Amino acid sequence: MPNSYDPDQIIRPEILALSAYHVPPATGMIKLDAMENPYALPLKLRDEISQLAAGAPVNRYPDASAASLKASLRTALGVPDEMDILLGNGSDEIIQIIAMAAAKPGAVLLSAEPAFAMFRMIATFANLEYVGVALKDDFSLDLEAMLAAIAQHKPAVIFLAYPNNPSGNLFDADAVLQIIQATPGIVVIDEAYHAFADASLMDKLTQYPNLLLMRTLSKLGLAGLRLGLLVGRPEWLLHLEKMRLPYNVGIMTQLIAQTVLSHTDILLQQAQVIKAGRAKMYRRLAELNGVEAFPSDANFILFRIDDARAVFDTLKQRGILIKILDGTHPLLANCLRVTVGTPEENTQFCETLQTILSETV
Repeated sequence: MPNSYDPDQIIRPEILALSAYHVPPATGMIKLDAMENPYALPLKLRDEISQLAAGAPVNRYPDASAASLKASLRTALGVPDEMDILLGNGSDEIIQIIAMAAAKPGAVLLSAEPAFAMFRMIATFANLEYVGVALKDDFSLDLEAMLAAIAQHKPAVIFLAYPNNPSGNLFDADAVLQIIQATPGIVVIDEAYHAFADASLMDKLTQYPNLLLMRTLSKLGLAGLRLGLLVGRPEWLLHLEKMRLPYNVGIMTQLIAQTVLSHTDILLQQAQVIKAGRAKMYRRLAELNGVEAFPSDANFILFRIDDARAVFDTLKQRGILIKILDGTHPLLANCLRVTVGTPEENTQFCETLQTILSETV
């Protein structure tokens, strides 16, 4: 028997080389780093959920097919009748299911960068080759470069966020459709921020046989439930369902999500308030000297500022947590990302940032 055990001898080298996805502590801070809805559900709805929790049979496994929840999602989200739904413990699990299912030797997962960090990380988990195609300087799709990469690498899977994270912009829809048509594999459109964008490719699912569409309830105000869904043709989801672990969506998630989905007007009203806050915050950021704010169709705003690390650290010291992206991609040099919070949180962030800038002049 060996005297010691060495992870280097067991764990794949590409996993050893990874850094874990870091979630910073935020206790006692104004939390504007994770694209969460800052508003709680109304008290009457919370009381209804409390009654559900009291009567939930938590000693039993949840409905493995989550049939009732899927029916509610189909109605609330306008899912075409011809399409099936796969549920995940957040969108992350769905990305992982797709990557694992497509991970033939030499298979490629492709995305436009900068992109959602989990696209690259999960490709590594699944032992897929990852190819990132840089966006243009204004974060729009470089269609020519994307089509060239598709022709060269023949990706099994392409992931595109619509709107994009972390840049916040909607890609040109015609360019996205050209990519779908040119791709020999599947194209997964991640519509996590759909509620803030007034745009969707849901109506294109029946036209493109290799198109899948991903949604989440996290940005709408149910981040704590961890519920994501994939919509697509039965011939795809039939096989992807084989990769889904049994009982991956817990009973409380099923019950609460189904209840809240019967009150989608509340979620949509909150989204409208967030959009109004986004417009006001964008105007305030654009007025600040030394700040380059990028237009957003999501519930966050990307901006560039000199010495972003120092600004981030100073905001944190003053009780405001946002996201630093400097160093993660060349296009994100000196970039920070702020989530749209409540009006009070947005005002405090903007005023604190303005004070920090005045102190450095």
